[in-house]
Amino acid sequence: MSPQDQNKNNHQKQNFRNHQSRNNDQEKNLNHELHHKSNHQNHNRDSYINKDASTDTSKEPKENAKKEQERNPYPYIAFVSFKGSKKVYTFGTDSTDYKVGDQVIVETIRGLEVGTIMRDCEIYINHHSNLELKPILRKARQKDIDDVAKNVEAAKEALVICDKYIKELNLDMNLIEAEYTLDRSKIIFVYVADERVDFRELLKALAAEFKCRIELRQIGPRNKSKIIGGLGMCGMETCCSRFLNDFDVVSINMAKNQLLALNIQKLSGQCGKLMCCLKYEDQQYKKLREGLPKLNSQIEYKGRRYRVTGLNVLLQQAKIENKEDVQFLSFQELWPDIDFSDR
Repeated sequence: MSPQDQNKNNHQKQNFRNHQSRNNDQEKNLNHELHHKSNHQNHNRDSYINKDASTDTSKEPKENAKKEQERNPYPYIAFVSFKGSKKVYTFGTDSTDYKVGDQVIVETIRGLEVGTIMRDCEIYINHHSNLELKPILRKARQKDIDDVAKNVEAAKEALVICDKYIKELNLDMNLIEAEYTLDRSKIIFVYVADERVDFRELLKALAAEFKCRIELRQIGPRNKSKIIGGLGMCGMETCCSRFLNDFDVVSINMAKNQLLALNIQKLSGQCGKLMCCLKYEDQQYKKLREGLPKLNSQIEYKGRRYRVTGLNVLLQQAKIENKEDVQFLSFQELWPDIDFSDR
């Protein structure tokens, strides 16, 4: 290699090293700037979070109180019941002038209705509920009472008209009752059906006939029995129409716990479902049967094998038998290790 070529090669290497050095310096400066900017942003973000946290902590009670006041701006709660129902509903009011037995006009999800005050008003702070309270508008006037009576008669006529349209459209549904709201802005038809009913054509016909909002409400057989009422097997008015507000689940196991004959016809009420009263004493029978063997189980008594064929938990008496013998014995004699004093 000539000296001239060697000098040229050295010059190129020196230029390359200088260029690489400048790139490294630029990269260091860029990393330093990014690091400084990141620290500055983190500091600002931490300050912002801490500021928000302190602000939220101080404002939280005030905001909650403000939201609570916006949701329920009434200082008092009134307890109102409606015709045909024993259930009591709560409404907001600014006054405590309402006395037990007063009839009032209230706003419900169905519209304006007339209700009856069931107990004295109470301060709202004594009740903890997230539900928004509807207001009591005013006490019912004589005109309101007269309008209710007129609405009842008009609802009877509406029931006949609706039933006529149902037959014309051949719909499989049975009407139970009809009811107008106080201002007649809405009429509610209650019906029973075994399956889902397509009543779109019926709605069009009823809306053209009554010129108001129409609601068709399907109910089950237990609700139907509650509305219609009647006498139970005990000779008294059915529990659902007399005092029940909600229906609890009743299963056949409750009849088994009470050692009743599993005859569905005798265990069913007017609605065709298991009688609600089966649940009333279920917990007590469970307690009375604690520690006792199941029916048809094998036990040993005086060195002989017996089968438990009957239990009377109220008399605390059991029936045991085998091929040679049948005996009626007290629980204490059969199971002396169990304490029956609290049963």
